Amino acid sequence: MNKRPHESDVDFIKALAELIRENDLTEIEVKREFGEDDALTVRVARQPVALAAAPAQVHYAPAPAHPAAGPAAPAPAAAAAGGDPADDPGVVKSPMVGTAYLQAEPTAPPFVKIGDAVAEGQTILIIEAMKTMNQIPAPRAGRVKRILVDDGSPVEFGAPLIILE
Repeated sequence: MNKRPHESDVDFIKALAELIRENDLTEIEVKREFGEDDALTVRVARQPVALAAAPAQVHYAPAPAHPAAGPAAPAPAAAAAGGDPADDPGVVKSPMVGTAYLQAEPTAPPFVKIGDAVAEGQTILIIEAMKTMNQIPAPRAGRVKRILVDDGSPVEFGAPLIILE
């Protein structure tokens, strides 16, 4: 690998940082190959600020109430309880940025449904990130109280996914 940085690398990194800012992303990773023995891998990430994390989580909370009839029913109960799903003690948060899938493939049954009992370590959904399917395990045993994401929806790091009771 060429140890001397390419002048265009600095511009490329600045463009990635601008892309993150403009699209409100938390991180991006890109590999550029210039030849057989010359490549550049760049990962640009920003640290989530504690105050900035709360609005991002609030952004994802209303989404399930719109499309499907199943998740829409618990929404009034949550509003009556005065709770943001991210503040629920049983919330399972996304460990990464990606696309959430509630089932292994389109014709397969969902991993979990509202009311299902889950064991610690049981797969509750999948998050696809960089063409890799990442199984998200239940952090503890419990019963699925709410599913806060839709199948195929984008999720951010720390976004609430499921509430276990």
